[in-house]
Amino acid sequence: MGPLSTPVLPATLPRVMGHRGASGGAPENTLVAFRRATAQGARWVECDVRLTADRVPVLLHDATLDRTTTGHGPVARCSAADFARLDAGSWFGPAFRGEAAPTLAAACRIWTDLNLGVNLELKADSGDGEALATAVAQVLAAQHAAFPVLISSFEEAALEAAQRHLPYMPRGLLVGAVPPDAAARAGRLGCAALHVAQDRLDRAQVDALRAQGLAVLAYTVNDPQRARTLFAWGVRTVFTDHPERLIEPA
Repeated sequence: MGPLSTPVLPATLPRVMGHRGASGGAPENTLVAFRRATAQGARWVECDVRLTADRVPVLLHDATLDRTTTGHGPVARCSAADFARLDAGSWFGPAFRGEAAPTLAAACRIWTDLNLGVNLELKADSGDGEALATAVAQVLAAQHAAFPVLISSFEEAALEAAQRHLPYMPRGLLVGAVPPDAAARAGRLGCAALHVAQDRLDRAQVDALRAQGLAVLAYTVNDPQRARTLFAWGVRTVFTDHPERLIEPA
């Protein structure tokens, strides 16, 4: 296989992106979290996408249902019909009781209505990267998604599949610490960005990555002073649970 194409990052990619929506004040990866992020000034949000047993893309961070829904066990063993009946808000607080665990299709409609850009993190930790990328591409096409999208993943197989099924969408490689071969890995995968844990990042690394043509995005940043430091280093975007803390009033 020859070198993969590297779509450029959208010009609208902001400095501050809502992590799983505005997950500091609403249950993560829910429609209410995306609405709250918008109300707090966010123009982009990040979310996690994985497959149900019948290969429907849904929004959930964990491989299991237990932490953030009323369900139990692996998402990969739950049907889409059963997933739709789960409460994804009660765990966060009584005000959110009955909040649905959304499908990707339902989220697309909200993102369109709110005019949001979206970072879709592919959660392919069950080895289903090919199926997940295929299903995501089908949903985006069926929903006539016109909002800007950035695809990211820790799983390189998922990014390879995204390059095949979503070739025109930019990609970012997710890591904890910056690996020594970060630029080579990102280049092989056709990634325009490296998404790095903010507490494992320093200025020299940002300089080196940018010199090699990679944008640096940092997660998860909830302290305004830390955000200012990262921006001063040249970090392109930070992910935050609290957009209202980091987005300066217009």
